[in-house]
Amino acid sequence: MRDQERFVRSADEDLDATTGELELADRQALRRVAGLSTELTDITEVEYRQLRLERVVLVGVWTEGSVTDAENSLAELAALAETAGSQVLEGLIQRRDRPDPATYIGRGKVDALGAIVLDSGADTVICDGELSPSQLRNLEQRIKVKVVDRTALILDIFAQHAKSKEGKAQVELAQLEYLMPRLRGWGETLSRQSGGSARGGGAGGGVGVRGPGETKLETDRRRIRHRIARLRREIKSMRTVRQTKRSRRSRNAVPAVAIAGYTNAGKSSLLNRLTGAGVLVEDALFATLDPTTRRAEASDGRVYTLSDTVGFVRHLPHQIVEAFRSTLEEVAEADLVLHVVDGAHPDPEEQVRAVREVLAEVGADRLPELLVVNKTDAADEETLLRLKRAWPEAVFVSARAGRGIDELRATIEDRLPRPPIEVRAVVPYDRGELVARVHRRGEVLSTSHTGAGTVLHVRVDEALAAELAPYRSEPDRVAGASRASR
Repeated sequence: MRDQERFVRSADEDLDATTGELELADRQALRRVAGLSTELTDITEVEYRQLRLERVVLVGVWTEGSVTDAENSLAELAALAETAGSQVLEGLIQRRDRPDPATYIGRGKVDALGAIVLDSGADTVICDGELSPSQLRNLEQRIKVKVVDRTALILDIFAQHAKSKEGKAQVELAQLEYLMPRLRGWGETLSRQSGGSARGGGAGGGVGVRGPGETKLETDRRRIRHRIARLRREIKSMRTVRQTKRSRRSRNAVPAVAIAGYTNAGKSSLLNRLTGAGVLVEDALFATLDPTTRRAEASDGRVYTLSDTVGFVRHLPHQIVEAFRSTLEEVAEADLVLHVVDGAHPDPEEQVRAVREVLAEVGADRLPELLVVNKTDAADEETLLRLKRAWPEAVFVSARAGRGIDELRATIEDRLPRPPIEVRAVVPYDRGELVARVHRRGEVLSTSHTGAGTVLHVRVDEALAAELAPYRSEPDRVAGASRASR
């Protein structure tokens, strides 16, 4: 039988709380209880590798870079494990040219790992890399507890944090694609068969047409393939809805700013500080999976959108990138990318490299980028001086303390694309809705009022320029005709 999970639910509703506070209370109301066993058992159904992480030992293979890089990677794995609800007991690193193809760590070290697992009372081992099906099987057979790799751990966190229909579908698709090559049976399940016939009628096929039929494993693979196909169709339809919304914003000439960055860099906090969005803020990895778009207004009246996106991490599983491609396209379609960096992280330069690697995968690496170094209130002065020398164009802020936010707003406004057509016009007072649209969608350079109407000197898109054409002032008409003749 499968191990049962017990949950503790205790959260008081706060009617005055923001949306983010309610989401945070709901998430904290559901925590795993320590002490549940995850030891392997001989079961008669396919092992679906559902994670039940409690007391874990971390294992990494150090193949390149410095020892500090290896320790930072394992520290990040520990943070991921804790986010998934685990208690980390030990962390081990082995220096090798490459992981062992059979057991990930050296075969001679597997017994030592087994002894550490036994002494510490751990029930799960998490490896800092993506393991092949044979590596998973060999390690579990040797150390007698469940083995999980980095990819499965990240997928488990995504599954816990997804809340929208699209987010849940994307995570399930990623999990199933990861699961397919790793499906396996226990005990007799490997050869258990369902009995086939020429008519598909089981044992009633008669002499000469009865056959072994499908094994249970084959049946499960077929069902998963069908489920994957269905999820892809659903995500494709959701992608169409997202594209429709983007095209509507594009038609209205509303500039889009996407907030991207490493997980837990403070992207949601920055969105809340800039727009008062009230989205979930939690000191945990991958707290935000579902994109949030909010309206913002520049000092000159121009409207633009700010979108919070899923956080990235080094070696982000390719299944996640593919499944979340429609969401990540919010970044690729933006006019400006706010690349948020955790200034208090031990290796912010590595964070930037990992994020740019993922942005390149979705075609967003050619977009204008504004580096925003966050958490300056928690970073030491020496680190901040080093980063200022490395990134002289970056803006340094603290979303929590509000430091540098005004400078960031001004920099965003300077980087926003400006409407292409400059127009001078006198708009009659009975066309007040046109003036309002110019203020909302264009850039107002100057405005005044006369007896004939509102005098505007603005930069607007082609559609608004056409609407303003009948009201253009005489010098502007002459200039426009001169440009047309050239």
